[in-house]
Amino acid sequence: MAGVVITGLGTMGQGLLYQLSITPGLRCLAVAELRLERAAAFIRSLGLPFEIVSTRAQLVSAVERRVLALTDDGELAVQAPGAKVLIESTNSILASLAFCRKAQAAGLHLVMMNAEADLLFGPLLMAGARTAGLTYTSCDGDQPGVVKRLVDEAILWGMEPVLLGNIKGFLDRYSDPVSIRPEAEKRNLDHRMCAAFTDGTKLCIEAALMANACGGLTDVVGMHGPRVAHVRDVSRVFDLAALRARKAPVVDYVLGAEPDGGVFVVAHCDHPYQRGMLRYYKMGDGPFYTLVRPMHLCHVEAMRCVFDALGGISLMEPVHGFRTNVFARGKRALRAGELLDGLGGHATYGLIENCDPTVLPQGLPSCLADDVRLKRDVAKDEPILLADVGFDAQRADFAAYLAQFPTPRPSPR
Repeated sequence: MAGVVITGLGTMGQGLLYQLSITPGLRCLAVAELRLERAAAFIRSLGLPFEIVSTRAQLVSAVERRVLALTDDGELAVQAPGAKVLIESTNSILASLAFCRKAQAAGLHLVMMNAEADLLFGPLLMAGARTAGLTYTSCDGDQPGVVKRLVDEAILWGMEPVLLGNIKGFLDRYSDPVSIRPEAEKRNLDHRMCAAFTDGTKLCIEAALMANACGGLTDVVGMHGPRVAHVRDVSRVFDLAALRARKAPVVDYVLGAEPDGGVFVVAHCDHPYQRGMLRYYKMGDGPFYTLVRPMHLCHVEAMRCVFDALGGISLMEPVHGFRTNVFARGKRALRAGELLDGLGGHATYGLIENCDPTVLPQGLPSCLADDVRLKRDVAKDEPILLADVGFDAQRADFAAYLAQFPTPRPSPR
């Protein structure tokens, strides 16, 4: 029975806890969540015995008595005796870094269900895992992990992945926590997180994770995102031969297509025998074939990569470094002196761009566009650069990000 710790018991964390409670061979030892009353109510709804703990002695006692330990301290939770894996599912980028570092120091494998921290710190945490003989992986079930499994299958079948795609239902670059409130409440989602979904920042972050794991790139800043009725129409709206000529998988998405909630990979195969057989299997004439998975089930699918991590297998990690990243742009006209308010806020949205992994980009990563003050006016849709904000280079998230590049760092002020 392998011990697992969860940090973050929001919408995703709740699903992960439920799935752990019904998965043979895994046991959730501890959960960390700032909103203790809300977390306690959910745990009660599952019928799981639990105790709120605040000290290591209390944590150890709960685990030894096979009682789930609930705490508001993620750095305490990862010290649960017998823990082998941390599933990081908070929506905090800065706290995630602290929890992951503490977990690695305690000898835990990392499974990331926090896409923002995964993107910003992935190369650093992957290197730390390898040094310690541990596994670092993005979680299965969310779009990047599900696409990666399609990529792995295409390669196993002798095909060349050309286009890695998401299916997006709706896009409004200027969505904010107030305008999105009715939709967020209907879906039981945090208002800011729902705004980050809707303004496309989350979409770009997921695409960047795929690109950095698969050696991919974006064809244009922000991707194309054509509107189509069905994913089978991708061959009509993308010049697949031109994308293949880029010699790297291209990440992109389609808008408003069926199957809603699905993902796809377009792969190339030009062998006459295989094309004939694929035609027989009703895959079309080729040489480009659209492989579709009609759903991604998030927590329902997550446990497979937990078992893989225990066996030293990473589903998905940024082995190609920062091939891409997501950089902030003004969601509206911004004035010098304004404080940026992070993902899904009122100030910025993010677009994916290609990068040189060895050189610090000029742009301000969307995952760092929080609690930093503008030094100049920024027009609506204008890129925001690192040099445009005052930041503390010793702040843990900035320091960790900057440490991943060998080139000289910019002056923060």
